Amino acid sequence: MDINEVLQTNQTYDENQIQVLEGLEAVRKRPGMYIGSTGPRGLHHLVYEIVDNAIDEALAGYCDKIDVVILPGDVIRVTDNGRGIPVGIQHKTGLPAVTVVFTILHAGGKFGGGGYKVAGGLHGVGASVVNALSVWLEVEVYHEGKIYHQRFEYGKATGDLEVIGDCPADKTGTTVTFKPDASIFKDTTVYDYETLQKRLREQAFLNAGVHIELRDERDPENLLQDNYCYQGGISSFVEFLNKEKEPIHDDIIHFSCTAADNNSTAEIAMQYNDSYNELMLSFANNIHTTDGGTHEDGFKRALTRVMNEYARKYNILKDNDKNLSGEDVREGLTAIISIKVKDAQFEGQTKARLGNTEVGTLVSQLVSDKLATYLEENPATARTIFDKALSASRAREAARKARELVRRKSELETASLPGKLADCQSRNPDETEIYIVEGDSAGGSAKGGRDRKYQAILPLWGKMLNVEKARLDKVYGNEKLMPVVTALGCGIGEEFDISKLRYGKIIIMADADVDGSHIRTLLLTFFFRFMKPLVEEGHIYLAQPPLFRVSKGKNHYYAFSDKERDKLMAELVSGYEIQRYKGLGEMDSEQLWETTMNPETRTMLRVEVEDAAAADEAFTILMGDKVEPRRAFIEKNAKYVQNLDI
Repeated sequence: MDINEVLQTNQTYDENQIQVLEGLEAVRKRPGMYIGSTGPRGLHHLVYEIVDNAIDEALAGYCDKIDVVILPGDVIRVTDNGRGIPVGIQHKTGLPAVTVVFTILHAGGKFGGGGYKVAGGLHGVGASVVNALSVWLEVEVYHEGKIYHQRFEYGKATGDLEVIGDCPADKTGTTVTFKPDASIFKDTTVYDYETLQKRLREQAFLNAGVHIELRDERDPENLLQDNYCYQGGISSFVEFLNKEKEPIHDDIIHFSCTAADNNSTAEIAMQYNDSYNELMLSFANNIHTTDGGTHEDGFKRALTRVMNEYARKYNILKDNDKNLSGEDVREGLTAIISIKVKDAQFEGQTKARLGNTEVGTLVSQLVSDKLATYLEENPATARTIFDKALSASRAREAARKARELVRRKSELETASLPGKLADCQSRNPDETEIYIVEGDSAGGSAKGGRDRKYQAILPLWGKMLNVEKARLDKVYGNEKLMPVVTALGCGIGEEFDISKLRYGKIIIMADADVDGSHIRTLLLTFFFRFMKPLVEEGHIYLAQPPLFRVSKGKNHYYAFSDKERDKLMAELVSGYEIQRYKGLGEMDSEQLWETTMNPETRTMLRVEVEDAAAADEAFTILMGDKVEPRRAFIEKNAKYVQNLDI
């Protein structure tokens, strides 16, 4: 039986399946509770909620085509060919079911009414939340040869549901068009095409055979369009994620199963590559569980157990050898874990972690049965995988010895902190920050201009190790990276403990040139690969030093971009002088404090990871061995500016 067949429901989906739990009042007052934030992430989340409802129709077996269009004026239109939101009168409210879905919180077909067997919608509040946070929203439903229409403004219906025309009798589905409210999304209401593109492509991978189209019609002279449909499902997803890497075996390992009670399914696709990093993405009912959960835990435990049992059985591991660790068997692994479960138990409103214990058991049993069989039937591939795992194990042991050597050396020295570190007086991580500064010259200016109470300075010099091409054992003893590790105090790799972090903010301060960009990228690669929670929990920042100093008389002004410089020049008219900073070392301590280090006046960028797969791909392209993907990335993303003689 196909894995999706068990998810289909033959029960009637009409007005009687719409269950009402409570009204819609708090969304506009506290939108962050429902969509996470009112910044760009929350703005795009509105689209995801409507698309997720269409995906739920696909899971139920009634939808195979979804169109998403960005229209002029930051308007979004989502169309699906599912069953269409019911238009009959909902028994409890006396309102058309479609009106209930868009105006009452916790109203939908996902609360046990039988409309859906599994669903990924946001606790049934998606449609009403999108409506509440839009200036206007219009819904069209195609049902029994009629086109039904209703308009809402700021979450309230402006008129009754009405029939506005006819359609073919066999045409079904729903079209939702909405304009986000700029008074809610104050940062921006402009949709980013690539952000939507990544999400919709991901959904196409997770729902084999569903065709998803994205179009951007905002600029008639530059229309953008992408179509996604992957018959290979998550196997195609793994192939896509590994496209910039070198797989060490040709086939993608894939297996799936259905629970005995038919209430859940599990599907796994995996392939090893020659990198030293693992990329594991888990999903529950098509929702990316960024913090993992029982399905990830079950996979990891079973993978380690199966690999060690096989290695013992075939004498790959000798009697005196230690078992392979989880990190050993996952080195270079790209894996997708996708489960569909009837009653998904998510931890938190944003559904970052899955809590269903039965799912962990299902996934663990699946890996135990199917992976063991695969290894038995494919001994050549198994040997290739184990050679990599054994190499990882040896490197881990080398890292342990290097770590102990570093510890012994630190114990013999009078102070364990790096000699170049100018530490701060405070020991409270909630207020302390460390500037990692490129070069001794800039480090000297930073030390002279800092607030000694809570700002520490660590100068670095020269290019550091590219950890994208190195294992953990190469990091220990590295003269460029170990001072960073020692200063932060929280360890790396298996020993990482964020509770021991000595500084709440870690600020990378490098020159605004090519070399400075390289330094930033090398440091970010290191933090992402070996101290990832620092990035995930928002501890990493990029300082933004000015590019220009504009002086007129005794007055000095700073510009952080060409646009700001031009504005200053226009305001000052004449008689000014412009200095283009070539590096941080050109600033004296007072200037560096005033522009880049004073919390009252500085500008910093916080580094965030919204898409682990995209981040992994970016670091692989920029810091990996393949030249052509890096060239293409740079040509696509580089910003060219004209050199000005000033």
